[in-house]
Amino acid sequence: MNFDAFITCAVTGSGDTAGRSEHVPVTPAEIANAAIEAARAGAAIAHIHVRDPETGRGSRDVALYREVVDRIRSSDTDVIINLTAGMGGDIVFGPGESPLPPDPAGTDMAGPLARLAHVEELLPEICTLDCGTMNFAEADYVMTNTPGTLRTMARRVQELGVRPELEVFDTGHLVFVNEMVREGLIDDPVMIQLCMGIPYGAPDDPQTLMAMVNRLPAGAVFSAFSLGRMQLPFVAMAALAGGNVRVGLEDNLWLEKGVKATNRSLTERAAEILGAMNVRLLGPAEVREKLKLTKRG
Repeated sequence: MNFDAFITCAVTGSGDTAGRSEHVPVTPAEIANAAIEAARAGAAIAHIHVRDPETGRGSRDVALYREVVDRIRSSDTDVIINLTAGMGGDIVFGPGESPLPPDPAGTDMAGPLARLAHVEELLPEICTLDCGTMNFAEADYVMTNTPGTLRTMARRVQELGVRPELEVFDTGHLVFVNEMVREGLIDDPVMIQLCMGIPYGAPDDPQTLMAMVNRLPAGAVFSAFSLGRMQLPFVAMAALAGGNVRVGLEDNLWLEKGVKATNRSLTERAAEILGAMNVRLLGPAEVREKLKLTKRG
């Protein structure tokens, strides 16, 4: 059990959700405001993707990240910025007997350093590394993260002095995480996000969660979350397992049956659940100390 936990709010993601809820932030101003509102509701960390303001689709545009980060840093609200580095590893194969060339409509493949261009310029306190390749139950789409790509990204993030949040979607990803730790590519404290319930990844039952927890590197600081209706139950599950919490519209659009969520309302509900469990929320300053982060901006 973790009696001193922090909340991460993943405010928008890159999935096809903007058309399903008017509360999903799309523009840089909306994304920054969502992060600030979540922080005021109790989130110590804001996990940030950006979207093309015209189409609502996920983007790697450094200028969009710059605007979001500048808006957050110039606000009067303290929150730890966690930028995704997961974009640029998307491949959609052609249909049937013609897998190549890939479908250009959904494919976005970039080199490991290109995937870090926004991190290198903006130097957030945290950025994510998705620690493996996996299917996401979407026809011929594959999230692609090869060992070579990840080692190159981890080495560069280490050089930049940014803390990597290692996103783990299945047990095999933890095997690779432990390899990178042994190779000296990940500095202490190791920060891990257990991503549960994603189709064809680790299911979100308690037994699988604890199997993942039991394979973590020694001394790792971890969070755990699940998707949709299981997001809020996982607030309690994560704390009971000894971890921290992630909520937000990246992973779940509903506060309860028939009630669409906002990032603020999901963060408030998570804080209520943790408070009822006698868990003390850690603020940004305490999380920086715990994770040995360097405040930027």
